[in-house]
Amino acid sequence: MHWVRSVAYLEGYKLRLGFEDGSVRVVDLEAYLDGDVFEPLRDIPFFRTAHLNEDIDTVAWDNGADMSPDFLYDIGVALKDDRASG
Repeated sequence: MHWVRSVAYLEGYKLRLGFEDGSVRVVDLEAYLDGDVFEPLRDIPFFRTAHLNEDIDTVAWDNGADMSPDFLYDIGVALKDDRASG
């Protein structure tokens, strides 16, 4: 089981996520924004409001959308020689 420790918006539908194991991964969520709760995230200004929900250890948005940290870890592309801050 993985936990998100930091979230930073990059561009488009990409986020830079730091995980509990010290890895940093870039996730592109464009292909995963379907359904009632995720459709509003297609609006880039709203997508950019992604933040860390420390209660559930993952990325979340104010409309109640969140994603499994294990899913995010699995689809993420690891950055080499980089560590999450915070």
